[in-house]
Amino acid sequence: MPEYRWLIGVGGVLVFLGALLPFLMVMRLLPSTFFLNFLSYAASVSGLFLGLLGISIYVRIHRPPQ
Repeated sequence: MPEYRWLIGVGGVLVFLGALLPFLMVMRLLPSTFFLNFLSYAASVSGLFLGLLGISIYVRIHRPPQ
């Protein structure tokens, strides 16, 4: 499995987790603590970063020669 697919997949999971945790906190299924708020923010930002990194590696590999 190429490295970019792993990065895009992990990034997608982290962004999804970053959206799911606040949703569960709003629905009061999880308590809204500072740690969970920080964890959801960190998951969202790091997932976005890893996803963009994976996409940039994919584009660099599959760019047609000039």
